[in-house]
Amino acid sequence: MNKDSSSGFFAGLIIGAIIGAAVGLLYAPQPGSETRRIVKEKASETKGKAAEAVRRMKDAVSSKMAADEE
Repeated sequence: MNKDSSSGFFAGLIIGAIIGAAVGLLYAPQPGSETRRIVKEKASETKGKAAEAVRRMKDAVSSKMAADEE
């Protein structure tokens, strides 16, 4: 898997997770205030997971570049 397809895969994965979570929350039977709280929590979790995925990708690319330079 090359760098472009890896980043595309992760972008698609994150976008799919966000869309799936949004659809699930919109169809869940609960008050609006509860839905907003859940959306806020999930957005925060997703942001953290995305930041971690980006960090891992950067580390992997840096390691690969360092190995290629040797």
